[in-house]
Amino acid sequence: MEQIAAAPSVAPALAPAHDLSFLGLFMQADPIVKGVMILLVLASVACWTIILDKLLRIRAIRRQARTFEARARAGEKVDPQMPGTSGRIVAAGYEAWRDQDPSESRAERRERIERAMRATLSVDLRQLQVGLSFLATTGSAAPFIGLFGTVWGIMNSFSAIASSQDTSLSVVAPGIAEALFATAIGLVAAIPAVIAYNKLSTDLGRLQQSFASGITALGDRLARDRKLHIRSEAAE
Repeated sequence: MEQIAAAPSVAPALAPAHDLSFLGLFMQADPIVKGVMILLVLASVACWTIILDKLLRIRAIRRQARTFEARARAGEKVDPQMPGTSGRIVAAGYEAWRDQDPSESRAERRERIERAMRATLSVDLRQLQVGLSFLATTGSAAPFIGLFGTVWGIMNSFSAIASSQDTSLSVVAPGIAEALFATAIGLVAAIPAVIAYNKLSTDLGRLQQSFASGITALGDRLARDRKLHIRSEAAE
């Protein structure tokens, strides 16, 4: 009896393992999806740079606003030597005070002095507002940019399924994970940008109100006393 030799069994080739770490998902992504990820990461870094810069600057100016408002409302001495925005506002007020017109009424003089101080305040606040539009744009656009990367990645995944004729999870999952990673990065960029934009806008509004209160008090003092500046110069 002839002994039939058993055919050697061939083990199926194992599919290469996919790296599902953040770096792995980025490296394995389609070039367009990878470009979307890079764009969103750069936008997120720019947003955090703006956020930290504005928080530090607003914190410093908030202290100036409180000191300026407290001194002006209490009738204490305020002078152009005060630091930062407060000093520039006071300097503008005294400059407007020097340019007196004997024919103008007290109300007109007060309005002119306050207008000069408010104009100086507006210049400083506009400088603080630089970058807020970028936060607003990132907060509104980043999720859609990430969604574009996701849609593109899923389209590539379905194309790979059609080519391989294999709908197993091991084939579908890596491509979908790479695509969804783009959406996740978009949300990571957008959420802090929206929160920071709302907070910084509110802080700037409060700063403006605080300075405006001090400007009103100081403008009233300067308009009442025509010789206030002369006495202050003599005291110096």
